[in-house]
Amino acid sequence: MKAAYVCSDRGVPIFGSKGCSLHVQEVTRALLQSNINVDLHAASIGGECPNDLTNLDIHRIRHAKQPDRALREQLDIHDNLATISELECSEPYDFVYERYSLWSHAGMSYAASRHIPAILEVNAPLVEEQRKYRGLIDELAAIEVTKQCFEAASLILTVSDQVANYVDSYPQARGKVKVLPNGVNTDRFSSNPVPDSSQKRIFTYGFVGTLKPWHGVDRLITAFASVHQQLPHTRLIIVGDGPMKEALISQAQSLNLIDCIEITGLVTPTNMATMYQRMDVGVAPYPDDINFYFSPLKVYEYMAAGLPVIGSDIGQISDIITDHTTGMTCSASNITGLIKAMKYLAMNPATAIAWGQAAQKEARAHHSWKQRLDCILSWSGLTLEQSHG
Repeated sequence: MKAAYVCSDRGVPIFGSKGCSLHVQEVTRALLQSNINVDLHAASIGGECPNDLTNLDIHRIRHAKQPDRALREQLDIHDNLATISELECSEPYDFVYERYSLWSHAGMSYAASRHIPAILEVNAPLVEEQRKYRGLIDELAAIEVTKQCFEAASLILTVSDQVANYVDSYPQARGKVKVLPNGVNTDRFSSNPVPDSSQKRIFTYGFVGTLKPWHGVDRLITAFASVHQQLPHTRLIIVGDGPMKEALISQAQSLNLIDCIEITGLVTPTNMATMYQRMDVGVAPYPDDINFYFSPLKVYEYMAAGLPVIGSDIGQISDIITDHTTGMTCSASNITGLIKAMKYLAMNPATAIAWGQAAQKEARAHHSWKQRLDCILSWSGLTLEQSHG
């Protein structure tokens, strides 16, 4: 069986280190591990190709570097023709898997023309996002492309109920939508050692992600300041980079915490298992002043790495974390609950270890990318024996 994976988004470097990049890589790995050959059709490559993906055929979707936003939008729409032509030159395919991009319908239109399964992955309400955060000139055209994409799709995967409700507002999508949260590559963390709870040691909280306001890292630092004052054997590791990095460093300095907070900067996916080994707890401290529609990759990774999770009680997080079994949820509207949860686990390290072990079992049993792919194939009516030869 052979699949085309299409990602026309300039902002998703398929071999980068961002969450969206990791998502592309892990879905591709799950396909390969199921003996499905994959061609990648992508607009942005990013970093170096991981060793286990070097045998893929990669077809570059070439978008013009155009500074004028209005013209760039129209050129990106026109680029669908070239992408469809490239898919035609690379066929036959048994199905197409496309990551929904603002101006792209190529993968879905091609699959519909060939009467093969057209699987669309929707991670966000992109028209609204573009209008609010980045600027959108031709909104009517963006909506028309989205309608065309949803119309051609045979299955639409959404990462959350919130995104499903957005997609379902389009008549072209109705009856096709399934909610499929993100997953995790559990094999990457299978060898993590279990800490020895009998020995006194530094207790370390960890955060992983892009340093942007909606991740709530400033909340985490404020909470940690309160915890560390009473429990000086605690430390905080912040793994990631982003526009808030300098502000977070300044915040740590102003609280006299610079010696017990480490901000690592960008860490490649291949080195993340080592970072998780330095942590005792994974924290997802999202604030309540955001439209929380995403499926947090970091929470699944924390669990797969054998860490208990402290997370804000918004979106999917309350469904993922089982309180006092795999972690603790706390209010996203104030930091009192976050402080209490952080203190509790630092004062009860044996409990933290037990919850982390339970979280790892939960991740392996229910949240692997292989299990997510099994759902996709089942919903698509595909079996691994099918092939166009």
